[in-house]
Amino acid sequence: MWHRHHEDVAVGVVDVGSNTVRLLVAEGDRPVLQLREALGLGAAVEEHGLIPPEKLAETADVVARFVDAAREVGTAALEILVASPGRQAANADDLIEALATASRSPVRVLSAADEGRLAFLGALGSVRVPSRKVVAVVDVGGGSAQVTIGSRRTGPVWVRSIDLGSLRLTRRCLPADPPGLDAAEAARHEVARVLERFAPPLPGRAFAVGGSARAVRRMVGDDLDASSLAEAVRIAATTPAAELVDRWGMNPTRGRTVAGGAIILEALQAMLDTPLEVVRAGLREGALTELGNRLAAAA
Repeated sequence: MWHRHHEDVAVGVVDVGSNTVRLLVAEGDRPVLQLREALGLGAAVEEHGLIPPEKLAETADVVARFVDAAREVGTAALEILVASPGRQAANADDLIEALATASRSPVRVLSAADEGRLAFLGALGSVRVPSRKVVAVVDVGGGSAQVTIGSRRTGPVWVRSIDLGSLRLTRRCLPADPPGLDAAEAARHEVARVLERFAPPLPGRAFAVGGSARAVRRMVGDDLDASSLAEAVRIAATTPAAELVDRWGMNPTRGRTVAGGAIILEALQAMLDTPLEVVRAGLREGALTELGNRLAAAA
């Protein structure tokens, strides 16, 4: 994952996202500790425009607990990363202050470009592609979605983001359970509106990372092309969330938002004009790579 001289040093990141807070600690390529808790910050932001005080306190408590767990396993360096809630909430400064106080660790709000770059770094660290081959990495989160295009040799050269993710689209267009095909079609129109000026260069291969892509993969397989994504949308739009959870082992939050995630993935796949290959490594793995590289450079 990162500089081999430091493979015996554990590094960690806490990723505060729209749906979930996650901890990943690893030594080189070996995960040491993984924790997650669904908090739904993005739903609060979409409904209120900000994060209510009780949700701020809950998030700070979860992050503090994750940080303590990371330190108990000997984590040498730890960083708190805040994704779209840190950009979209009117009281994002309050969130950052609460997390910094609770964790006693550096807190960094990721720009949309940061999210895309780290997802690209993590994805390319887990697949074999020629160094000059142009690839795309698609990361559909709860509050936003990124597309990053480049090569192993050049790094990211084209990064774009939209302020629409699986949770936000669900809140806007897919409130029923199940949402139904008419609501799915309305959500498709909303995504098309947001993507009206989105014009990515065409890659040779495309990878999808993140929870939405992993959930859709469980439903229809690893390679997400136009037909399989259309089928994923149909299934998710016509199946109650509890049944999706039981049948495919999704967490309850994902069961409610997977239709929105599939619709965004469908639109982005059509624009890239190549199937999306789902890979597990993404933003957190990219952040660990970057953190490990900084340790190596400082040694």
